[in-house]
Amino acid sequence: MISLLVRTISTVSKLALATTIGAGLVTGDALAQQAGPTPGSAKAIFGGVTLPTGGPPQSIGFYAKGCLTGAVALPTDGPTWQAMRPSRNRRWGRPEMVGLLERLSRDAAKNDGWPGLLVGDMAQPRGGPMFNGHASHQIGLDADVWLTPMPARTLTAAERETLPFTSMLAKDKFLTINDRVWTPAHARLLMRAASYPEVQRIFVNPAIKKKMCDSWTGDRTNLGKLRPEYGHDSHFHIRLSCPAGSVGCTPQAPVAAGDGCDKTLAWWLGPEPWAKPKPSTKPPVKPREVMVSDLPKACQAVLDAPSVASARAATYGVKAAAPTTATGTLPVSSSGTGNTPPGSIPQQ
Repeated sequence: MISLLVRTISTVSKLALATTIGAGLVTGDALAQQAGPTPGSAKAIFGGVTLPTGGPPQSIGFYAKGCLTGAVALPTDGPTWQAMRPSRNRRWGRPEMVGLLERLSRDAAKNDGWPGLLVGDMAQPRGGPMFNGHASHQIGLDADVWLTPMPARTLTAAERETLPFTSMLAKDKFLTINDRVWTPAHARLLMRAASYPEVQRIFVNPAIKKKMCDSWTGDRTNLGKLRPEYGHDSHFHIRLSCPAGSVGCTPQAPVAAGDGCDKTLAWWLGPEPWAKPKPSTKPPVKPREVMVSDLPKACQAVLDAPSVASARAATYGVKAAAPTTATGTLPVSSSGTGNTPPGSIPQQ
């Protein structure tokens, strides 16, 4: 497989390519970073909104082209989860998404030997395009969960911003799982997440999908929900279906029947995804920034709507005021009791 790939991409050495893939620097939902959004673009406008609207939750448009009303925030701390990269202000979503993450964190800690979730990007306060990191995550039904287990203590604010990602891939081999970091608990966590009916699909690196196909010996009913996608070697991406009665939410086609361990997976592991595109006779066209007018019409009204009083007022399950500092709100548990170290939660 490696020799085929190298013949296809002759300018890249085997080691250099394997290192790149192992580091997760590949095309997928995690897009190339840019210095900043173009002023006036949808990315700049939605990224500049700090608080959600009030009212009932509504997902408007598609996962990669839409917006969100009535979002709630995942509490930054809970008994079995901690929110990461809080400065991005991307811990928002529909109540169904936040509730699912809290439930997954509890179930995995109780049943799967997973001490707790480190939750990455969800959505912005009003959804919409993000200026970096994602094409989707726009309607409150997507969330990233790190493949790093939660430590048995509350991370500091600095650690939440700087803790490095841990790739599940070997750095010197093509799309190969590093068995020194991958554990059976990772597999149980993924299958636990896939078991919930409201979860439509979960994006994982193709090597992780292959590992699951080759090694999972339990019930394979939901294995097909694990979908191969580059860029998901240090986290997995949970996507919920449009909730019942969610008018305006554009659904994605359901996953195909079966466990997904067939020729569709083989394509991801072969040379085809890495082949250079055929040369075009047309001059290249610079991509145009997405504008608010390119989104569903209702998204302009979402931007114009008044904000909730505070982030605390829209935090899922929080009933007590959160202490604040010069840098923002300190972590609060969903029970409203302040910082809640995991304590006796068993380690992996």
